[in-house]
Amino acid sequence: MKNNNEFKPFIPADKVIPEFTAASVILGAILAVVFGAANAYLGLRVGMTVSASIPAAVLSMGIIRFILRKDSILENNMVQTIGSAGESLAAGAIFTLPALFMWAEENDAVSAPSFIEIAVIALCGGILGVLFMVPLRTALIVEEHGVLPFPEGTACAEVLLAGEEGGEKSKVVFSGLGIAALYKFIADGLRLFPSEITWEIKPLKTGFGIDVLPALAGVGYICGLKISAYIFAGGVLGWFVLIPLITLFGDGSTIAPVVDKTVNELGSSGIWSNYIRYIGAGAVAAGGIISLFKSLPTIVKTFSKAVKGFGHSESSELRTSKDLPMPVVLIGVLVMTVIIWIIPAIPISFIGALIIVVFGFFFATVSSRMVGTVGSSNNPVSGMAIATLLIATAILKATGSSGYSGMASAICIGTVICIIAAMAGDTSQDLKTGYIVGATPVKQQIGELIGAVISALAIGGIMYLLNAAWKYGGGELPAPQATLMKLVVEGVMGGTLPWGLVFCGIGVAIVIEILGLPILPIAIGLYLPIYLSTPIFIGGLIRWFFETVKTKRSEKEKATVIDKGILYCSGMIAGEGIVGIALAVLAVIPFKDGSISEVIDLGMPLGNTGGILIFALLLASLVFFSVRKKKS
Repeated sequence: MKNNNEFKPFIPADKVIPEFTAASVILGAILAVVFGAANAYLGLRVGMTVSASIPAAVLSMGIIRFILRKDSILENNMVQTIGSAGESLAAGAIFTLPALFMWAEENDAVSAPSFIEIAVIALCGGILGVLFMVPLRTALIVEEHGVLPFPEGTACAEVLLAGEEGGEKSKVVFSGLGIAALYKFIADGLRLFPSEITWEIKPLKTGFGIDVLPALAGVGYICGLKISAYIFAGGVLGWFVLIPLITLFGDGSTIAPVVDKTVNELGSSGIWSNYIRYIGAGAVAAGGIISLFKSLPTIVKTFSKAVKGFGHSESSELRTSKDLPMPVVLIGVLVMTVIIWIIPAIPISFIGALIIVVFGFFFATVSSRMVGTVGSSNNPVSGMAIATLLIATAILKATGSSGYSGMASAICIGTVICIIAAMAGDTSQDLKTGYIVGATPVKQQIGELIGAVISALAIGGIMYLLNAAWKYGGGELPAPQATLMKLVVEGVMGGTLPWGLVFCGIGVAIVIEILGLPILPIAIGLYLPIYLSTPIFIGGLIRWFFETVKTKRSEKEKATVIDKGILYCSGMIAGEGIVGIALAVLAVIPFKDGSISEVIDLGMPLGNTGGILIFALLLASLVFFSVRKKKS
């Protein structure tokens, strides 16, 4: 571990520049609503969301610097802090709440959740997610600086620093941004080639694939080979060990009672979604519990430091070390818990409120550490939601809450905890960015709370509009994550959940721990489809090549090459994120009988081979900009 006493932020602690301003708050609030709406649609359509921190930072630099003619890196950081809250809160809401709309559609006696219900649930989850992260900041952000990479938080800081310093660094970042933006538009906008390439490997009765997208390769490069290899190893375990075994031994049968098709009818993707994901969810849950127990000494130490600081004046603290006071955090948690329990619009009992507090803090800790490893975009929040729903539904059933009321209560509990996990992960990523650039933590935490409130008020209207337009569970908005949550709750209440698969995942996690390997990266790779972990691994391999290959370069020159690669990858993540948001917005703009996105769709004429070749050119651009020497 690096000595954090040696770390010096870009803006020194004794220097005060504009940070929490009216311009940054207003612009951040607008971006929170925009990113929240775009990611709600994107997540309901494809089951994944796009991290908004870097796009918000880039847009902020453009607006604040070039339109408002102001120049403050901390203002830009505040905008991305508030703006990214919308994406995180939307992810937590759309992965679970659509199940309530689908039940209302299936049963005339059941009504859809009201706007007030959605807003209050989202508000409580968002605020609790931020508050739970506050006492963890020192342990995860400061004391583990140099240990946890926080890929997107670091990338966001690099983008802000490049914009501030200008020169060669700025050129590298914005070269990556421009090339990745153009690439993303050609792939997912014009659809000249498929961004997701898959093959069926018939001799092994499995499949393989790769998402040929810039951000995933960039995350792998920033994380490095070791972490990206662990993630890829989880994918290999799922797709080249477990899927072939299930196919060989389960051919002609259904195995799990929640699946109405035989194994040989499902194919590799069907087996992954109906079987492997349950195993992965069990591994993620077990890995989270083990990681929590291993982190308890650090957490207790952090809490004790915070408690000891109750009576001390904040004037003696450095600006860059100030957090929200612990009394404010504890009172806020208590108030949110009481609101969840007593407001009639939320179908959560006292037991449910206790479940939220206990599991909410647990998953806030796990999520914060997880995004420090793999980034916000690859944070398996839905896996945590599954683990929560399994336990919460079982407890509610055992205490007499059954039928629709019990299932609705379980979904609401899962929603609050899902939002807590998403917001805690986003907060930790933003605080990492702030730690590097020299922001004031307490101001960032207040910014996160503002973003949570604004986004919570907006998400209810957004979800109602989307459901009114297309209905959840249909072809336009299949809501894959929420459909899975619905099946989990129905399975536990009806006694049809494949507990065997979940316990297999727990066993996998225990074996990994016994071997002394990090559980969470491998469990994440097992839970996510292999076409996401493959490009992450490729990015890690490229960095490994730069780090180990024997050349005439000195160690200093090698470090420069690696740093330029990180800058370029930061730009790639930003470029894909911005265009991803733009494409999501275009998809909901009506045009004749479809949408604008359908008008510009050219139908993938280049095919899989074209996609692989163009992805290879993208990776070549990463190598080129990393090794290119500055012209004298």
